[in-house]
Amino acid sequence: MKRASKEYHNLPYNAELKQRASELRKAGNLSEVLLWMRITKGQFKGLDFDRQKIIGNYIVDFYCPQKRVVIEIDGESHNEKFEYDTKRDEYLRSLGLEIIRLLDKDIKKNLENVIEYLKSHEVFADEH
Repeated sequence: MKRASKEYHNLPYNAELKQRASELRKAGNLSEVLLWMRITKGQFKGLDFDRQKIIGNYIVDFYCPQKRVVIEIDGESHNEKFEYDTKRDEYLRSLGLEIIRLLDKDIKKNLENVIEYLKSHEVFADEH
């Protein structure tokens, strides 16, 4: 599939994380799979998303190259990873990326509201 955005290949990439990203995709945590089923193949405003995208030394849950936005799903494990997440977010923002954090429990319990939230987010507001 040809990428719609020149931004796709302009990001730092650590090839050593390729196998780990593949393993994460195959593991398929429930909230990621639920969200993925709603945003894949242009279903969300016609945009392209990647799942478990390598950016520098990090693997992000979802990445939309056209909007330069990262979507992260935070479960309970993120409660102990505040410093890591802060450092990671600073790095991603230094690349000019927007970060949207969603809660795992919100996706599992009310996916429709999560989708509406994303549709109304300023990053996606100018899409059809």
